[in-house]
Amino acid sequence: MKKKFSVSVNKKIEKFNKKIKIPGDKSCSIRAVLLASQCIGISKIKNLLESEDVLNCINALKISLGVKIIKKNNIYQVYGNGLNSFKVKKKITKIYVGNSGTFARLLFGLLSTYPRKFYLYGDQSINKRDFTRVTQPLEKIGAFFYPRNKKTLPLIIEGTNMPLAQKHIENRGSAQVKGLILMSALSTPGITAIEEKKISRNHTELFLKKINADIKVRRLKKGNLITLEGQKNLYSFNYTVSSDPSSAAFLIALTLLTPKSKLVIHNVLCNDTRIFFLKILKNVNANIKINNLRKISGELVGSITISSSKLRPINISKDIGKFIDELPILFVIAALTKGISKFDNVGDLKNKESNRLLECKKILIQAGIKCKITKDSMVIYGKDKIENQNKLILTKTKGDHRICMSSVILSLVTGIRTKIENFETVNTSFPGFIPLIKNLGGNIVIE
Repeated sequence: MKKKFSVSVNKKIEKFNKKIKIPGDKSCSIRAVLLASQCIGISKIKNLLESEDVLNCINALKISLGVKIIKKNNIYQVYGNGLNSFKVKKKITKIYVGNSGTFARLLFGLLSTYPRKFYLYGDQSINKRDFTRVTQPLEKIGAFFYPRNKKTLPLIIEGTNMPLAQKHIENRGSAQVKGLILMSALSTPGITAIEEKKISRNHTELFLKKINADIKVRRLKKGNLITLEGQKNLYSFNYTVSSDPSSAAFLIALTLLTPKSKLVIHNVLCNDTRIFFLKILKNVNANIKINNLRKISGELVGSITISSSKLRPINISKDIGKFIDELPILFVIAALTKGISKFDNVGDLKNKESNRLLECKKILIQAGIKCKITKDSMVIYGKDKIENQNKLILTKTKGDHRICMSSVILSLVTGIRTKIENFETVNTSFPGFIPLIKNLGGNIVIE
């Protein structure tokens, strides 16, 4: 049981000029560990994010699934024995997935072709999230889920020893759904195909190419056709996890909104499907530059330089899957930018760690920002000047790290007194967030 705590922010941050590093990318960290467990030999992973989500992944592999993993000289070594090589002794194996949708969904993919029963459960937040996007494609290949027709965790999956290759239509723009199908395809005979109608993050495809899986990606008029021939041996690899652009987003926002400030963030993952957030901001006059681009472990990496900027309102309706994690902090930026910002096709925010549309609206209204939400949109009437006298923001969202961090940024920029409960959830993705804010000069107090 993780210890609960709150934080408070009571004054505006002053200008800063810093160079920093942030922790490794969560998505790539989880994929690295899971894929290493399916390879033959010892894989070595540097700069692994040691957040609760990633540590839950490691513990599940070690304790529940019999994978040997050790940490030596700050490098994680995963001793893989090949596809479908988990070692389980119980009729039903219990696995705790914590708060991580990425870990839970990708793991379901691997377990779908392992002919035993597994009981997956998580924390209070993830146990409320809809998992039909997991069960539907995996039932097609032969896995069973119990109780029947249940949409949320806890769930029991019974894997099949005779998986059938299928063609899947992926029209959600979900990297997790695409990833779990590819994880399942690794141990499925024949060719599994995914017609990706809405392009999403491609970390799984890039990783599989790096480790020489038989995967092909072909561009279509709209989207991609991804094919993978399964039951091919994979071999151990060396991998360096670059810094998480979704975590960087909060510090980028803080810099843009704090007058006369500048920040350089080194070694950030600059995968084209992960920096759409930056492209949106550059289109509304943000002073952002990416330098020293190079490839590390198959992924594009660079240094991001940000300077405070006078921004224009934001209007977006396409490619939401490419920056859905950054939407809460984009809402904060829009709220502190004069003019009307409109966000369409963002209804999937209701299915995240919390109903992020509703929780963001609660916070902005407390700050004196008018906003409207519908089933699938958010309209924000932004201000460039906010009176903070006698205002108090109370954030009580449970289990949503991005809502917590967005509240901190809003308070630091405006000076509005803010108390944020359940802040321990930030450790699921960004365990160094509070020290970094203090390093930039922010006054954040643990209560």
